[in-house]
Amino acid sequence: MADGDWTIELGELDVKMGVRILEQSAERVVATMPVEGNRQSFGLLHGGASVAFAEALGSWAAVIHAGPGRSAVGLDINATHHRSVRSGTVTGVATAIRLGRTIASHEIVVTDDEGNRLCTARITNLIVDAPGR
Repeated sequence: MADGDWTIELGELDVKMGVRILEQSAERVVATMPVEGNRQSFGLLHGGASVAFAEALGSWAAVIHAGPGRSAVGLDINATHHRSVRSGTVTGVATAIRLGRTIASHEIVVTDDEGNRLCTARITNLIVDAPGR
C-alpha cells in the first residue's frame, strides 16, 4: 500500500490548535501551527502546545506506517524547548528513526518562521489493531 491510499482525520485537539498537514508519509510528516491561540499567559507559544503538536506529527506518521485496520498508541514522548516565539507560524517536521512491525519512533523538530529550532521531541508509538468505533 502506498502512503496516502487511505484517509485519516485530524483529532479534535489538532483542529483546535490549527494544525495543517502539508506533507505526509510514514517516513516524514510536515505540518504548520499558528502561534496565535496557542500561547501561555506570558504571550509565548505554550510548551505544552509544542509537545502536543510534536506528538500529533509523530503519531500521524506512525498511523500511516501502521496502515488500514491498525493504529498507533504513544508509549513515550520527550521534548526539549530551545527557544520561545511570540507570533507567526511554527513548522514541525517528523522524521522516522525506526519503523518496525510493532514499534515506530520519530524525531520531531519544531521551528519558527525564520527556521530557528524551538523544540526537539522524540516519540515512540506501539502499533496495535485499530479499536472499533
